[in-house]
Amino acid sequence: MKVKRFFAQSMAEALRQVSEQMGPDAVILSNRRVDGGVEIVTALDYDENMARQRLGEEAGSATSGARLAELQADQHRRLEDELNRSRERIRGVREKRAAAGSSQWDAAFDESAPSPQPESGGERSAAVTSDYSSELAQMRAEISSLRDMMSGNQAQQMARPGVNPVQQRLAERLQEFGLSNDLSASLARRHTGGRLDEGWKQSLKMLATGVRTSRKEWLDEGGVYALVGPTGSGKTTTIGKLAARYVLKHGADSLALVTTDRYRVAAHEQLFVFGRILNVPVRVVDETHSLDDILDELSDKHLVLIDTAGLTSADKGYQEQLAELARSHHNIRTHLVVSATSQPRIMKSVWHCYKMANLAGCVMTKIDEALTLGESLGFAMETSLPVAYYTDGQKIPEHLHHAEAIPLVRLAVERLKNMQQQQAVAEGA
Repeated sequence: MKVKRFFAQSMAEALRQVSEQMGPDAVILSNRRVDGGVEIVTALDYDENMARQRLGEEAGSATSGARLAELQADQHRRLEDELNRSRERIRGVREKRAAAGSSQWDAAFDESAPSPQPESGGERSAAVTSDYSSELAQMRAEISSLRDMMSGNQAQQMARPGVNPVQQRLAERLQEFGLSNDLSASLARRHTGGRLDEGWKQSLKMLATGVRTSRKEWLDEGGVYALVGPTGSGKTTTIGKLAARYVLKHGADSLALVTTDRYRVAAHEQLFVFGRILNVPVRVVDETHSLDDILDELSDKHLVLIDTAGLTSADKGYQEQLAELARSHHNIRTHLVVSATSQPRIMKSVWHCYKMANLAGCVMTKIDEALTLGESLGFAMETSLPVAYYTDGQKIPEHLHHAEAIPLVRLAVERLKNMQQQQAVAEGA
């Protein structure tokens, strides 16, 4: 849908311009008298459904097609006026720079003017150069913001009353980054002034601040740690990576592995394979050996890693397994294993299923398989679960990393850039 505004001294002249530039298929959205004549707002390929989508909540007040068209015209006027104001600011910077440059040349060739002192002249020249460099950078950033404002199908939404266009564009970029609509809007609203690139950097800093991570590594601190999560999230493989790294660093004597998965046939075979390879004992919780009894026997171990069954709330044994972890008299630090390839709603659903186990944090897996990482970072920020580790491949133990907020956000930004480049190549092809 292409929307355009026309001005003329008379209605006949305005309609003639519409006919010449837009053709016979143009739809008149609104017409009104303005200073010096009339104004007409027209559209090509006008679609009411598309107009309602672009207007968003504002379309709720449109009880007829005529009212909807009028709202669409008002929105276009606001966006165009905002662009005109930005162009005026850019023009002012250019004129100021040109005038200052002209006065400098005049002074340089004016023989009657007193010669400046070398010291002050150099300082003045440096100051002027600095001022104009700053103004030039500001002008370029303004142009970049204008381009961002005009890009995409949602450009019309930026001009809604009470909504800052930069905030709207920033929220859209954060959503593309992978954050939820609510979190994107919340971060964007905190950017009360300035350019889009400034708001983007500010939002990333707030995200890095909001994502909590574990300061100490389990391998050095020791203790009892349990990994919970749905089937396929990577619990057992992550335990294998942790165990292998611990053995390489501290040896096998002070490490033990435990599994509570007695609900599936041959569920603990993979953990036993890790145990045999690393020469580490593996214990199974069952009807004759409770979790506390086994942990009592392993009290001399520096690190105990507990693997659990990937059960959902509908599975038999789900409540029993989580209650066993929660009521243990040992200090079990339970961590939720979250796959970065999961949808945000699934992440939240999994968190609600397992939070009764008194979660102490989370582990992010399959980072290498995710298209964007904003979903995982947003989940960590919204749930306030500290991120202990993340995995980005199948190699043991190379693809296990201790989590730090700033490197994770940087990795997410790189992943977004890669996705955008791939999309650009695909569109070009």
